[in-house]
Amino acid sequence: MSHHHSHHPGHGALGAHKHTAGRKPTYTKIFRWEQPAGSPVPAAVEIVGSFTAWKKLPLERSAVTGTWQITIPEIPGSRTHHYMLLVDGKPVSDKNCDGLAVPTNAEEAQYQLTTPRGPRVLMLFAQTK
Repeated sequence: MSHHHSHHPGHGALGAHKHTAGRKPTYTKIFRWEQPAGSPVPAAVEIVGSFTAWKKLPLERSAVTGTWQITIPEIPGSRTHHYMLLVDGKPVSDKNCDGLAVPTNAEEAQYQLTTPRGPRVLMLFAQTK
């Protein structure tokens, strides 16, 4: 019986090791938003998307450049993401985004951008560094 007991922890450790090896590739990306010249400084610039679990994350403004930015780590690398930049709660386009996508679910529709071609959200293509 004691023999059986000692065997168990070793098995658990092996399982944990295997899990680490199978980790999906992730990457870190810096998102930036440049304030249009002559426009008032917004109270808040936020990003929300499939890589934030649709929780709003605040961008920080550089007093030097006037550019707002955020660094997001651990973005899953093997899939295309949808996201949106919000300036004072209103969706804005990101000139650095990889394209525009039609909203596919309620979260996306909530933050969609109105374009001449209809509602869109911003796209981030899969990247692996």
